[in-house]
Amino acid sequence: MKKQPLLDYINKHIDLTVEEKAFLTSKVKYRKYLKGQYIVQQGDVCKYECFVISGCTKTFFVDEQGQEHIVMFAIEDWWASDMGSYITQTPADFNVQCIENTEFIMFSYDDIEDLYREIPKLERFFRLIIERAFVASQKRLVRNFSLSAKDRYLYFKNQYPKIEQRIPQYMIASYLGITKEFLSKIKGQLLLE
Repeated sequence: MKKQPLLDYINKHIDLTVEEKAFLTSKVKYRKYLKGQYIVQQGDVCKYECFVISGCTKTFFVDEQGQEHIVMFAIEDWWASDMGSYITQTPADFNVQCIENTEFIMFSYDDIEDLYREIPKLERFFRLIIERAFVASQKRLVRNFSLSAKDRYLYFKNQYPKIEQRIPQYMIASYLGITKEFLSKIKGQLLLE
């Protein structure tokens, strides 16, 4: 199992003993998904919190008109799931779909609870990760309400250059809350500046 990327990531935040690392790796699953496969779909209970080893995912919901709204992307060393569904073990509001062939280390709800009991500092680690995700989500809301579409695009381009190169423009447009045509217009204007 390719567990080293996860251990390296955790090691940036907390120190684990050899025994704790062994227990941790005994509780995780490794899985490969193909481009287009779903980790979770709206209405299903999210069974896993997933650490991305390689690949890329999008988290989105589909409204009543069938329109897709992307709320997040995840690449290497990021986490992917419907966190609300995972934490509450209730039906998911979001879909998480692979937009590249993707490899994950996955934590089931029951296994994460075992890890919290046996290695209390992991509970702190996951609290920090969830806090950061919450803050990022709130800041994104503020940007969406306060910045122009052009400025939202420039922020995305500067903040996530590795993502922009890997995903189709229509997905970036969905994430920004604009049409792909409007994104093309913005990019055209930027080339003239």
